[in-house]
Amino acid sequence: MRFELKLRDYPRIAIFVGLITALSFVPALYLAPEVPVTAQTLGVMLAGAVLGSYRGALAVLIYEILALVGLPILASGKGGLSAFTGPTGGYLVGFIFGAYVIGLVIEKLPKLNIALSSIIGFILGGIVTVYIPGILWVSYSLGLPLIPVAQGNLVFLIGDSVKIILAVLVLLGIKSANPKLLEN
Repeated sequence: MRFELKLRDYPRIAIFVGLITALSFVPALYLAPEVPVTAQTLGVMLAGAVLGSYRGALAVLIYEILALVGLPILASGKGGLSAFTGPTGGYLVGFIFGAYVIGLVIEKLPKLNIALSSIIGFILGGIVTVYIPGILWVSYSLGLPLIPVAQGNLVFLIGDSVKIILAVLVLLGIKSANPKLLEN
């Protein structure tokens, strides 16, 4: 499989790097110690849905590289290596794969309407794909048993469900306003 970027892809990717960054500055809500509910995952979901698998993952990767080199653009103004080695590191890795999975599901289910394919994509990519490395890393980095950590993540399903609804509404708005924006 060969991935190519077209000239129009560069500004679109940059816009989503900016969107994820902007959503990172929405105040985080700490329902569980160490790992917040953030709005940045809404940007990750939309990047995968609008840009597609490869470009969406690339937008998230660029955002995370900027954070890794020290820009305070992660939730709660964090940045640098410690954000990736701390308890949230697994979720950050999961964001990249999550955007890819969201885009892939929507690309592979073109005959379904956009609402249904995106809901499936958001659940598989935005929740399952992000939670798995997140839960594993929290368990490992904090030395906690896996099952209680996984159970502790259930509280995040509420916020992620709200973000899925918002993301679907945004996609439906884009489709009605300019369906060509959803073409990869």
